[in-house]
Amino acid sequence: MRIGELSRRTGVAVYLLRYYEEQGLLHPQRRPSGYREYVEEDVAVVRRIRSLLAAGLNTSTITTVLPCLRDAGDRLVPTCSDLLADLHRERDRIAQIITDLQTSMNALDDVIAAAPADVTRRAPASLGA
Repeated sequence: MRIGELSRRTGVAVYLLRYYEEQGLLHPQRRPSGYREYVEEDVAVVRRIRSLLAAGLNTSTITTVLPCLRDAGDRLVPTCSDLLADLHRERDRIAQIITDLQTSMNALDDVIAAAPADVTRRAPASLGA
């Protein structure tokens, strides 16, 4: 199948599929014309990639762990013995990010709570722009 068909079947934009190839996550064959040719298994690979991205892993990490995962119904199952250590490290990294964000949110809550009653509680339009 060509890239447009893979995009349609997975719901992933063509430019992202090209990016996944650049990152070494997809390995389509090339026709003599230069067109990419994908196989049925690539649909499942793209779904695995999307699941791992949604779990907070970056494409560099996914390149490492992807060959060590298989589909088991609606979940991914590790198949390499050393993969669990890598996944635990990633989970710890994400947990630290969550802790840091919670600390930041708490600091903002403290600032907001300290605002005098006559100060509007609505964020100015320029904030975050």
